[in-house]
Amino acid sequence: MLDHHRALIYTMVIVSAADSDLPDAELRIIDDIVKDFPVFRDFDRRDLSRALNDCTELMGREHGLDETLKAIKAALPGKLRETAYAIACDLVAADGEASQEELRIIELIRDRLNIDRLIAAAIERSSRARFQTL
Repeated sequence: MLDHHRALIYTMVIVSAADSDLPDAELRIIDDIVKDFPVFRDFDRRDLSRALNDCTELMGREHGLDETLKAIKAALPGKLRETAYAIACDLVAADGEASQEELRIIELIRDRLNIDRLIAAAIERSSRARFQTL
């Protein structure tokens, strides 16, 4: 079973990999989130590469996305489910464009983690606002 750190990292990986392999720019964003977010204060960043690889391996299996989403849900306490959704939305918003694949993954995460639609809309809007450029 995953711990909450890995569950959050796996959430970021599935969003990042939605429309391609893990691009370097999104890997940097994942690293920044792990470095800066309070929920990762007690996470050893030297374990990040292993967590990324483990998730990629799980995703590569038959039914890998479903297994990954189940593992994420099982590992996250209720109060971190909105956090997982928020970091997923931040990853999508960070590059300024949301692909259909990314939007579909966001929807799956929202549904699997039972995020209320109004709360999800607020999180999505907040992510868009944080990453808005001229």
